[in-house]
Amino acid sequence: MLKIDNLSVHYGGIHALQGVSLEVPEGKIVTLIGANGAGKSTTLKTIIGLVKPTGGTVCWNGDCLTGTATKDIVERGLVLVPEGRRVFANLTVDENLTLGAYARKDKVGIESDRLRVFKLFPRLKDRQRQKAGTLSGGEQQMLAVGRAIMTRPKLLMMDEPSLGLAPLVVKMIFSIIKEINAEGTTVLLVEQNAKAALEAAHYGYVLETGRITLQGPGAELLADDRVRKAYLGEAQ
Repeated sequence: MLKIDNLSVHYGGIHALQGVSLEVPEGKIVTLIGANGAGKSTTLKTIIGLVKPTGGTVCWNGDCLTGTATKDIVERGLVLVPEGRRVFANLTVDENLTLGAYARKDKVGIESDRLRVFKLFPRLKDRQRQKAGTLSGGEQQMLAVGRAIMTRPKLLMMDEPSLGLAPLVVKMIFSIIKEINAEGTTVLLVEQNAKAALEAAHYGYVLETGRITLQGPGAELLADDRVRKAYLGEAQ
């Protein structure tokens, strides 16, 4: 289980995270929603070790990760699918997937997971030899998720997986997220698409200007008038 307690982050004079506390129970989908600049991506980057906190702790199954190198955090099973996909454009689909398994030595398991990715995303199987930079935005997002799966994550963190994608592709991506979770992977999802995120999540947190302002089961937040007004474009 991931537990964040009183996390603070500063960028110069900007207090980006102000005492953020949240939990991600094993086997669940937890979502963090909020407007641009609320601190959602900063939270994920701090968990994975890309941003150094100025206060608070990040713990995974009781072990404090604060100050741990990103490489070591990934080897513990925490993996981030970054905003904007960040695939290796000049490498093929297959090469991108292979890089996802760079820290693994179990060849049989790696090939099994490659087949799993192709089962989840048949389109990637058809484009194995194609360079990632030539794929559509939706296909690149599939590849970014597939590359993360190749690490065999215990906690899969996703930063804005629906950003810039067509509605049908968004629907498919969220269906895959739920399928990955059903197979046993815990998911922490950062999303601006509050409706899709809360429909998929077991539990949600609302982040506003660096602070958690609301939390609760996904269905309850989806029905909350404050959430509906601020993030779903509905009047109270």
